[in-house]
Amino acid sequence: MPSEDSKKETAEPGGKKVSIAHKMATKQQEISVTEFFEKNKQILGFDSRSKSLLMGIKEAVDNSLDACEEAGILPDVSVRIDRLNDEDYRILIEDNGPGIVHKMMPNVFGRLLYGSRFHALRQSRGQQGIGISATIMYGNITTGKPAHVISKIEGEDEVAWQMDIVIDTKTNRPIVTNDKAFEWEGHAHGTSIEYTIKGRYITGKQSVYEYLRDTAIVNPHAQISFRDPEGKGFVFERATDIMPPKPKEIKPHPEGMEIGDLLKYAGNTSQKTLKAFLKNDFSRITDRIATEICDKSGIKAEKNPNKIDRDDAVAILKAIKEVKIMAPPTDCLSPIGDTLIKKGLMHVLEGMRPDYYATPVTRSPKAVNGNPFVVEAGIVYGGDIPSDGQVQILRFANRVPLLYQQGACAITKAISELDWRRYGLEQRGGKGIPYGPAIILVHVASTKVPFTSEGKEAVASLPELQSEIGLALRLCARNLKSHLNKMERKKKTHAKFEIVQEILPDMAKKAAEHLGKPVPNLDRTITKIMNVVWVEPTVKKVDKKTRAITYTVYNYTNQQRTFMVHAQLPKEAVNLTLFGHEYFKDMNEEGKANWTISDLPPSERATITFELVGELADTFDADDVYFSGLNPAMVMGADQLPGDWGIKGMEIVETDDYVEDVDEEEKEEVEDLGED
Repeated sequence: MPSEDSKKETAEPGGKKVSIAHKMATKQQEISVTEFFEKNKQILGFDSRSKSLLMGIKEAVDNSLDACEEAGILPDVSVRIDRLNDEDYRILIEDNGPGIVHKMMPNVFGRLLYGSRFHALRQSRGQQGIGISATIMYGNITTGKPAHVISKIEGEDEVAWQMDIVIDTKTNRPIVTNDKAFEWEGHAHGTSIEYTIKGRYITGKQSVYEYLRDTAIVNPHAQISFRDPEGKGFVFERATDIMPPKPKEIKPHPEGMEIGDLLKYAGNTSQKTLKAFLKNDFSRITDRIATEICDKSGIKAEKNPNKIDRDDAVAILKAIKEVKIMAPPTDCLSPIGDTLIKKGLMHVLEGMRPDYYATPVTRSPKAVNGNPFVVEAGIVYGGDIPSDGQVQILRFANRVPLLYQQGACAITKAISELDWRRYGLEQRGGKGIPYGPAIILVHVASTKVPFTSEGKEAVASLPELQSEIGLALRLCARNLKSHLNKMERKKKTHAKFEIVQEILPDMAKKAAEHLGKPVPNLDRTITKIMNVVWVEPTVKKVDKKTRAITYTVYNYTNQQRTFMVHAQLPKEAVNLTLFGHEYFKDMNEEGKANWTISDLPPSERATITFELVGELADTFDADDVYFSGLNPAMVMGADQLPGDWGIKGMEIVETDDYVEDVDEEEKEEVEDLGED
């Protein structure tokens, strides 16, 4: 209700009385979106000097990677920071992308909420059309200097264009000066942006270096070079030439749609009937489903969608919830994939020399509020990773690192709620971020990532999303636990193996020399003591892109053994010599290879050898080997073939001989030697 003050009248010159409300009305005016963000820079992430410096670089690099991938070009991005004084920094970001048409350059860099991706339902880094223009606006405001932009599109006759840009915050329009063409030597195509900004350069956590390093991990197809304010250069080299799949644009999905969305789509459609509108303007709605929605809503299928009112929209949305509709198509997404996640981690974290890269997990696509999404996770363990603090969390959304607001992110919450003690990591109280020598990576890919703010710093905790993150982490953690258990068993058996293979023969030799008798053959004795089938993997680096893999299988049991060996190989790297090996059986389209070893005699060995050639050869972990056809209790160095592999291995043949048939005195003697 109006306040008492607003009802009062005041006298103006001439005696005419004007109410307070009328005077207040004269002060009300529209503000542009640029003015709004100018006064609320923190919404976009420009809320501190160090963060502002990073956010500007992030937005430019994101745009460069998006443009290169859309054009099918392997990205080559360079970043340079020059310190002008204590607060002012000049930033230069350059790429080899397709370039920007001359007449579009002022709008792309000089208008907020202007871009090509806001309405497109497909995965991309930039979704809002704010980032790079907001960076230029912030530079204009803090230093008063224009941004300098250069771009050249592909073509022999094309020249490069350069211009200086300042944003008019009153009108949200660019002010362009020094607009001219020139020959850009050494550049067939690409874009360069240079701007000056007030900031603070830091090293370590939440630094530009950390952002670029993490970007290289989830974009292994990109080469990123960086020169810091001290003149020190870094290059994150391209780890693979494999481009990510190009996401396709899809139609909106009716799941989770709001009344206003439906009315907007209905008002803009060119379809003449409601049924045709539902069928042709939305994904996953067939002729049958469109008819069913019309019937359940009580609205005639022939009604013109332009004449749908609010009550009609409510009825249609209610009917949509009652009809079973397929989840949105997922070719609009571009997940990294298990192999390339591992490749990126190996390439960038090589200096930490991790002991193990837990097989990354890419979950099946799901949908939330009509938007498809995919969750991926990976774990790195051991090596030089610090073991006395909390694990490092690498959070990503649409291949972009998230460095801020870790505590508010759904990824962190999902990690904290998992009981990591079951998987070999320390966790005080069973909740919270675990401790140990590990790095946990989680990537969310979606047509519309639900960020907590326009700054795109944390993923919102939607139940469907957080559940999928938890499931991906649990699968990855199981891989880690399986590896740690295998290494522990292997360590203990290795000790026994060394005793039996080295100490006993040495004792037998000295005893024979002392007694003046020939050295006895201990093969049968060793076999009785070990009583296992031992699988020993070795990997030899032939050259940068070639790995020679050998599996030596020892039969340390007292019977002939027939069984199969299985491994998941990077199919792009398999050498054809694999198919000619005597034990080789087959390999499916996913790279799951199988070997059959028949009637391996006691105390004998079989050797499986093959080469992997190519840039993905080093992603294969030889310890990830499986077997079938034997009792799991008698096999060391390999895991039993998982049931979800889709390969029919050999049935386990139970035999009566697998008992500890070593004399008690003999066992005690070996155990005593082990303790010594």
